[in-house]
Amino acid sequence: MTLVAGVDSSTQSCKVVIRDAESGALVREGRAPHPDGTEVHPDHWWSALQSAIEQAGGLADVAAVSVGAQQHGMVCLDEDGEVVRPALLWNDTRSAGAAADLVAELGGPKVWAEAVGSVPVASFTVTKLRWLARNEPDNARRTRSVCLPHDWLTWRLAGRPGTITTDRGDASGTGYWSPATGEYRTDLLELAMGRVPELPRVLGPAEQAGTAEQGGALLAPGTGDNMAAALGVGMRPGDVVVSIGTSGTAFAVAEAPSADPSGAVAGFADATGHYLPLVCTLNAARVLDAAARMLRVTPQELSDLALRAPAGADGLVLVPYLEGERTPNRPDATGSLHGLRLGNSTPEHLARAAVEGMLCGLADALDALGLEPRRVLLIGGGARSEAVRRIAPTVFGRPVLVPTPGEYVADGAAKQAAWLLSGEPEPPVWDTGATERYEADPTSGLRERYHEAAQE
Repeated sequence: MTLVAGVDSSTQSCKVVIRDAESGALVREGRAPHPDGTEVHPDHWWSALQSAIEQAGGLADVAAVSVGAQQHGMVCLDEDGEVVRPALLWNDTRSAGAAADLVAELGGPKVWAEAVGSVPVASFTVTKLRWLARNEPDNARRTRSVCLPHDWLTWRLAGRPGTITTDRGDASGTGYWSPATGEYRTDLLELAMGRVPELPRVLGPAEQAGTAEQGGALLAPGTGDNMAAALGVGMRPGDVVVSIGTSGTAFAVAEAPSADPSGAVAGFADATGHYLPLVCTLNAARVLDAAARMLRVTPQELSDLALRAPAGADGLVLVPYLEGERTPNRPDATGSLHGLRLGNSTPEHLARAAVEGMLCGLADALDALGLEPRRVLLIGGGARSEAVRRIAPTVFGRPVLVPTPGEYVADGAAKQAAWLLSGEPEPPVWDTGATERYEADPTSGLRERYHEAAQE
């Protein structure tokens, strides 16, 4: 049996899966937590990766490894390859002003969308580099090269070679690489930072990134978390995936690059040579975590409470902008509760409003793609909640399919590693298990009440 390893270095933790390269069967796995916060020193990711690898039984018998990781994070290295400052993560909104300035300086959203497929918001690396240049000029001057979380981890696994690599998918989230042309826009990087630091070499979908320093496993290019999830879940043309993790995303695989001047749809590339139009919300599964804390219940108890309340929560609406918001672009917004009355002042109603509010934000993301999907697949940690599964079709207005729960980012990375070994033109097809279908009538007036509340 030939084994491959897939890594998911997410905002909250690191997961490692070891799978059979031919069948995809899970052999063993491990995980380790990451520290909280919107800026994290990359050494914490490396320590967590080592712990997760050890828990997974090591990589001595593994033939290839691939790293999937959170997108957008700004990793700055000096001339010795040392980290200049803690990485600013995708959910760090301090660069919101920098994003607005950059959009204006280039000539508006349409120009950005045409240049790199996306209109930068605070999440994007290019805005964080402008923030760095403006607020920490000494650190900006010390920065010789800039890379992303998955780039840095792959580079560390390879023993810190002279060249850092990335892939199309993750590069497309920087704000200075164009999916349409397949090239860096160094003029945009210079606009943001005042100069052009060294950048990773962009690899093809199944191109080798190097060899692991320990054990000699081949290193696949790796990719961003959403691109890896698309691989892991086995997306097909016509599918839309709604992923409920720390962030919420709705995305589809497309044959041509996209450029949405409204900024709602990010025109990313995927990990297979195609494209991945994606809409992201900052507030997803952690909305449920926050509601559970407020009610002093477990996630399972929150789900049970929500299912005991009536659809629409008797008019109680939670606008879940607990960490600002990316879609719509309101980085300074806060969460709010609307329609509170004596009759709906119960734990059940609040639990229901939390689930419905989170899903309303994701329904807006789904609508923004402008597609009529053949299937809507619901994945991510939040999709493990029975309340989320049952309430989603009442909010989305269409059936949803929930695949067998899995570590789809790590699984997609493992599939990429197997693809590297195979040398085939397409990634392997693995059995991802059965899907469960959920259907329900839409809740009348729910999204209208949500939109009214969100405008207040």
